[in-house]
Amino acid sequence: MDIRGQAAIVTGGASGLGAQTARALREQGAHVTLLDRDGERAAEVAREIDGFFARCDVTDPDGVAAALEAAARRHGPARILVNCAGIGTPRRMLGRDGPMPLDAFERIVRVNLIGTFNVTRLATAAMTGLEPLDAGERGVVVFTASIAAFDGQIGQAAYAASKGGIVALTLPLARELAQFGVRVMTIAPGVFETPLLGELPDDVKESLASSIPFPRRLGSPADYADLVLTICRNGYLNGETIRLDGALRMSPR
Repeated sequence: MDIRGQAAIVTGGASGLGAQTARALREQGAHVTLLDRDGERAAEVAREIDGFFARCDVTDPDGVAAALEAAARRHGPARILVNCAGIGTPRRMLGRDGPMPLDAFERIVRVNLIGTFNVTRLATAAMTGLEPLDAGERGVVVFTASIAAFDGQIGQAAYAASKGGIVALTLPLARELAQFGVRVMTIAPGVFETPLLGELPDDVKESLASSIPFPRRLGSPADYADLVLTICRNGYLNGETIRLDGALRMSPR
């Protein structure tokens, strides 16, 4: 797909992977709408890239529907959807205070997995009705999983389960949407330099980076955004999860 002139939706666009992806898409000529609960930071990114911001919670069906309608009025129906919204507070299932509260598990799964599905089902309902581009393509959806889906560490039960669910969604949705010319791909990042990780001391970050085979550094949001652009452009990428991790395989702890 030629990115120039296309409308794009990026969830979790206030910071980190989402913000950098929004910038990269705009640099390539897309008209970008950011969906996020963090209104102040998302609005700032939107102003920076001459984009549009619609505040919403990705788990709220009515809120997402309204945000997508507003985005379509501003930029037209989106052909590109990048799901970056997510949370990941670590917690053991059995901790010093007893079993993990069920609502703590549910919250992570709800935001990461159900939120991704919610936005995708609503965005693709419009996407599948668009006129096809060259080769019959109508759009592309990118999910954000994590290598925790494969190498989940102790304390990551909820996070790994939510990201594993995203990996499992990829192929069935790619198969379902194939008849409409909509592709579905997933990126599974490793250890990335995001705002959350940025709060760690330098020596801790250096230790994390030293465990990565090559390149021996933390991932950059620009690495993720570059892969999103490649997925958008390469029409033969479909139904697959790509690990973006410098060959890292996480240990149990």
